[in-house]
Amino acid sequence: MEPLVLRTFIVLLAAATASLAVSALLGVPAGWAVFSCVVVALLAHHLRQLQALRAWLQGTDRGAVPEGSGIWGDVFEALYRSERDAVRREHELALTLSRFRETVQAFPDGVIVLDAMNHIVWGNIAAERHFDLEFSTDAGHPIANLVRQPDFVSYLASGDYALRLRLRLPRGDITLSVTLIPFGESQKLLHSRDVTQAERVEAVRRDFVANVSHELRTPLTVLVGFLETVRELKLDPLQRRDYLNLMEAQALRMRRIVEDLLTLSALESAPPAPTDERIVIPRLLERVRGETDVLSAGRHQVMLEVRGQFDLLGAESEIASAFSNLASNAVRYTPKGGEVRLIWEATAQGAAFTVADTGIGIQPEHIPRLTERFYRVDRSRSRETGGTGLGLAIVKHALTRHDATLEIESTPGAGSRFIARFPAYRVTPSLEAPSADDGSGGRKPPQPVEEAARSGL
Repeated sequence: MEPLVLRTFIVLLAAATASLAVSALLGVPAGWAVFSCVVVALLAHHLRQLQALRAWLQGTDRGAVPEGSGIWGDVFEALYRSERDAVRREHELALTLSRFRETVQAFPDGVIVLDAMNHIVWGNIAAERHFDLEFSTDAGHPIANLVRQPDFVSYLASGDYALRLRLRLPRGDITLSVTLIPFGESQKLLHSRDVTQAERVEAVRRDFVANVSHELRTPLTVLVGFLETVRELKLDPLQRRDYLNLMEAQALRMRRIVEDLLTLSALESAPPAPTDERIVIPRLLERVRGETDVLSAGRHQVMLEVRGQFDLLGAESEIASAFSNLASNAVRYTPKGGEVRLIWEATAQGAAFTVADTGIGIQPEHIPRLTERFYRVDRSRSRETGGTGLGLAIVKHALTRHDATLEIESTPGAGSRFIARFPAYRVTPSLEAPSADDGSGGRKPPQPVEEAARSGL
């Protein structure tokens, strides 16, 4: 039996017992009067407590449970505990919802909640940025009225959300990957992801595969042609030797391409260059100058100028590759009789390695793309000079790993300057005194900076 009913029954039983006692002493009317007064008082008490309960249920402040007495005290106490637990659960739910929204706001992907009519309910900051929206004012509006891309409107109306939509926005040349996810009874979750960079990387990958295929197919075609000629025709020893020499040149070209590709792959996947390994710059520059002399074969005047007794910190093989590529490019694109100057300038504030030539120069529109793989200003000339089209890409990645930058200055017909600049923390005092060479094997003191500036290089 419920406590309220049990206690009421006990009170009525006690009132009846008292009434019987009064009836025995004072008569039946007196006993009924006592019993009636007890019942009326009991009903009045219950009505008063019910009125307090009704007022509390209809009120807006559900937290203030009324005070009760007697058996109603237990009822209101139970209501108070229940209300306290409900408030606690509501607070926990609000806190969880707040944390969820904060978490979604931190997503790099866009999230928009739509109702059954595709009206905006809520969204995060990334979605505002993706679709150029402002949820403080746009909430409640149909999203199709705000994102008026025909592909998006058709996708929204199709009801088929199994596949993601690639949405290209004219604003800022952005590409979004968009999908709708139904949830609940009739709501939808609109998810968007910026895939602009991924598409660019994919385009670069496709171009790279196409370029590698093209670069390797040409020498392979030549090799196959010469092999067929040597096998099927009777050639005298001189002709055979000439054909074999041409085949060797094409094979060496393919090997250089593969080696450069492996070098580039190693640079891209390697961690940043160390900052505790010394690169002795005087010895490195002498080696680069010697390699440049060999490549030039006396056709150019190669000069080395060293200013500042400082070395570099990093990976010597990578810096040597970068410097050698810059110097070899200068030789390849400088006509016979021109100058190639290798200049090292360093202070405690930083260092720069400059390769200046008097070559054919580069048109301004080509300069931003020079460090792309296989990009060539003149493909036919590059093949004639033996270039693979990967040298400046290797230079860029090697310098990037050393926190350095590459600057390119060029005037068509007047020459070019390629400058590799290194930050101060990559520079350390040299252990060897610098030297300079005038290109003829004789030593001379370093050329002052002011004189170099007057010379235009």
